[in-house]
Amino acid sequence: MVEDYRARTEVLARGLGFSGPVLSEIDERKATTAEAQSTRLIETAGRAHILALDERGAALTSPAFAALLARLRDAGTPETALLLGGADGHTEALRTKAHRLIGFGPMVWPHMLARVMLAEQLYRALSILAATPYHRG
Repeated sequence: MVEDYRARTEVLARGLGFSGPVLSEIDERKATTAEAQSTRLIETAGRAHILALDERGAALTSPAFAALLARLRDAGTPETALLLGGADGHTEALRTKAHRLIGFGPMVWPHMLARVMLAEQLYRALSILAATPYHRG
């Protein structure tokens, strides 16, 4: 499902002035501690504007998420990284480094389900910006 949404998002992204989404994963077996995993995520994000998915993050509506992405694009932000943590979530260091914490509400979701939810919300956000009928609400 993640790949399906990624491919659909890539098609919409080009027409809206976004670069296509790139999925980068950190192998948790190679980053044995939460600190090591956070360090790898920060390194992977590079100079990107960091939006970290966190249970303490602000729960945005889909239109608000779309507007946030549009504001970043319109401000000339060259790259945005959406970081999804591992089983233990993000460390305080990563939460501090993030430009913004966003979340799917206070519930904790299984990692694989959260990946699909994030991919779908990214596609939905671009669908909103493109005024397609996918988002009807």
